[in-house]
Amino acid sequence: MTVTKEPAKPEGPEGPGEPGLPPEKTDERLVQRSLPARLMRRPELGAVVGAIALFVFFSLVADSFLRASSLSTVLYFSSTIGIMAVPVALLMIGGEFDLSTGVMVTSSALVSSMFSYQMTANIWVGVAVSLLVTLAIGFFNGFMLTRTKLPSFIITLGTFLMLTGLNLGVTKLISGTVSTKSISDMEGFSSAREVFASTLTLGSVDIQITVVWWLVLIALATWILLRTRAGNWIFAVGGGVDAARAVGVPVARTKIGLYMGVAFAAWISGQHLLFNYDVVQSGEGVGNELIYIAAAVIGGCLLTGGYGSAIGAAVGAFIFGMSNKGIVYAQWNPDWFKFFLGAMLLLATLLNAWIRKRAEATR
Repeated sequence: MTVTKEPAKPEGPEGPGEPGLPPEKTDERLVQRSLPARLMRRPELGAVVGAIALFVFFSLVADSFLRASSLSTVLYFSSTIGIMAVPVALLMIGGEFDLSTGVMVTSSALVSSMFSYQMTANIWVGVAVSLLVTLAIGFFNGFMLTRTKLPSFIITLGTFLMLTGLNLGVTKLISGTVSTKSISDMEGFSSAREVFASTLTLGSVDIQITVVWWLVLIALATWILLRTRAGNWIFAVGGGVDAARAVGVPVARTKIGLYMGVAFAAWISGQHLLFNYDVVQSGEGVGNELIYIAAAVIGGCLLTGGYGSAIGAAVGAFIFGMSNKGIVYAQWNPDWFKFFLGAMLLLATLLNAWIRKRAEATR
């Protein structure tokens, strides 16, 4: 019996295989990368590096910065920004902006206060009504964006102006002044204050409840982005609306949901504003929307969408908190605060861009 030996296949340009065919490629998702390579791909890396540098800097120049009470104050200030910066970051990853966030926080507080006072109702009734109104504002922004196809800058700028006028006009119409009436003696105020403006004592350190709300939102937003189908949708619509729609992503529903998420965070911040101070000034909140966006950008979010993280936005808010209070503890002139923040924004953005380019070059 004669055994016929099959001729060897000629080698391709990259080794054995079919003639002229490229070698098989390994799925990029299965490639084992080193820890430094994985860290370089994280959008929040630049913010973390900046936060560490800033922490070390103020620890050296401000003697009181490392005191437990000082760090507690830094965390509190950071949380008041971070509660809004986290959902704003998700919205930016989805490719949109919201310029009405600052005044929406004030609107939420005003609705709770004036509804409860005028209706002589339990405070929690006003809180619930405020939640519905605030979510309706978020739905309006998202609905108008998806139906009119106008840029989110125009839509939310219009909402910003309308809310600014409503906050002032309705407050003066009902209260006769630019601020609300005190509601501290009304039923339900104490329990609502426990939820939105209480202080937790851990050993010898007092921690504001807003820090807890902040951490919960960070965990929730991170879980949504990295572990759910909705997170994939958010990245997809931010990377390209047409491409996302072509693969079945519910673009309109995703963007409306993102705006309502921002509105929910504005409701939390508004209730803290009300129950921490009891009285709300109708002109508050103007300009804060830029701080929330800046915190998200410092945290690694791209203005073009499709890239970023909730953790990065939280770190960006922490950088704001350290900068604001560190300048005070260092006994510098606080007039330089905005200049310092502007410089931090530019440096963090340049660092994030450099890290992103290095990460893309190592793929």
